[in-house]
Amino acid sequence: QVQLVESGGGLVQPGGSLRLSCAATGSIFAIYTMAWYHQVPGKERELVASITSGGTITYADSVKGRFTISRDDAKRMVYLQMDSLKFEDTAVYYCWAELTTIQARTNDYWGQGTQVTVSS
Repeated sequence: QVQLVESGGGLVQPGGSLRLSCAATGSIFAIYTMAWYHQVPGKERELVASITSGGTITYADSVKGRFTISRDDAKRMVYLQMDSLKFEDTAVYYCWAELTTIQARTNDYWGQGTQVTVSS
């Protein structure tokens, strides 16, 4: 059974930093693209940043220059370093990954989400 488990959310003041982590566990053969999404109540889930297995990175315009996505394939981890946080970054952040299991099934998976609140 494959799971994505996020950690690192919390309460931070504007201008502060947080680092989110996501661990992929289970019977995994290969992980392709990994990404972070966020969602606020009443709105659709939106892409924040993604990173392919080849290292190609994409950021939402709203976070360019402030957030950094990275991955450690040996540990099956993806990270999101969030700096210069703004009130509007407040959301639930979800980890996402497209991967193939050892049973040769390719699918995409979501984590359970972690709350990030930017408040003074």
